[in-house]
Amino acid sequence: MIERYHPFRHQFPQSGSKELQIFSILAQSFFQPFSLKDNLLVILTALTAGSGLGFNRAMLFLVDGNELKGEFWLGPASAEEAASLWQILSNHEIGYSEIIDYNRRLLMDENNPLVQKIRQMSFPLYAAEPSLPALAASSREIIHVKDAFNEPLVDRQFLEIINVDEFLCIPLLSLDEIFGEIILDNAITRQPIKVQDIELASLCGLAAGNYIYVTRLQQRVMEMKKQAALGEMAMFVTHQLRNPLVIIGGFVDQLLSSDIDEKRKMRNLKIIKEEILRLEQIMDRLTRFFRIEIKEKVPVNLMEIFKITMDNIKPFIKSKKIIIESEIEPGLVYVLSDPVYLGEALRNLVENSLEALQDKGVIRLRAFRENNDWIVISVEDNGQGIPEALKERIFEAFTSTKEKGLGLGLAYVKRFMEANGGHIKVESQEGEGTIIKLYFKAR
Repeated sequence: MIERYHPFRHQFPQSGSKELQIFSILAQSFFQPFSLKDNLLVILTALTAGSGLGFNRAMLFLVDGNELKGEFWLGPASAEEAASLWQILSNHEIGYSEIIDYNRRLLMDENNPLVQKIRQMSFPLYAAEPSLPALAASSREIIHVKDAFNEPLVDRQFLEIINVDEFLCIPLLSLDEIFGEIILDNAITRQPIKVQDIELASLCGLAAGNYIYVTRLQQRVMEMKKQAALGEMAMFVTHQLRNPLVIIGGFVDQLLSSDIDEKRKMRNLKIIKEEILRLEQIMDRLTRFFRIEIKEKVPVNLMEIFKITMDNIKPFIKSKKIIIESEIEPGLVYVLSDPVYLGEALRNLVENSLEALQDKGVIRLRAFRENNDWIVISVEDNGQGIPEALKERIFEAFTSTKEKGLGLGLAYVKRFMEANGGHIKVESQEGEGTIIKLYFKAR
């Protein structure tokens, strides 16, 4: 006998231990396309969910330069609001995402007194004698405060705002950096903070610190990738533009010479015109590559798009022994896409096949249903295939096997397919040919 379970629950667990509730919320957050602030909101939700089961309120402070600045404060502002809030959260029909949405709306409400108060709070992080709450962050320690009104280390302005005698400070850390702090209290129920509460809160603090660390690390990696890509693109564009510009400059110099005859002038002007056209083509391809935006997908007739593609390349294969064929699965008429981008993508793929075939071979366009979810358009040839050394890089911009190629064809097609909600797959064997499959959502 076997038992099957969904990997995570959509419903918020109303019964069971506090640990189960917290870990359930944190686990589910990994399945959501949340921003950093939303993920931090998830953690505050985990800490404050439920009447008496979690902390009543949670403050989030984030480090900004040398200061600890208030970001948001989650929880009820009064006993009446607490009763209303916990009644909503106890509704078994409310799921995890609804709770997060509800809390997000609370934090966006400019009339929420907690929102107004938290945004006014800011504390120096590295003062000579730091007070709480900054002390917990600067010392990188969890600090449990009891009898706060008689504790000299608690900032008086902060105490006036939080107005509780007991609270817990959880620093958000990485190995060598402090990111912020979570402050928890039971202002409504007045329940004491227990050792078990501190242990669970510290785990949530580790998760929050990890969210911030990973997000910032990803941002740094992305910036490095952008800078590397910009450098590579600058070198590529410089290389592509230099040759036609040098040629144009040389022939212009000749035209300025007083002893050039009319025949050479016409030849030079013709060459200059061709190189200017080449520059325009380069700039046009670069512009189209960087501006893929599909506003609306429409039904594109497969027979028509195949016919247009085949008609466009017929002039290039007149003197060659190249056959181009098409096949559409019976009953299959349309794919949902942008017709202009799709036409450009097919033209790019067919041009690649022509290059691979050189003077003879077969190009086959096919459209068929892979399954109930995907419709596939494939471009197949029996040409040279993709060299093994290039297979892992074929979708990178500026990667090409052609002497005069821009290396944008497959990168452009991949970007188009992703913008269209599909994907691309390449099957190639060096010396035997290539099949490129474009996957479109069937519905």
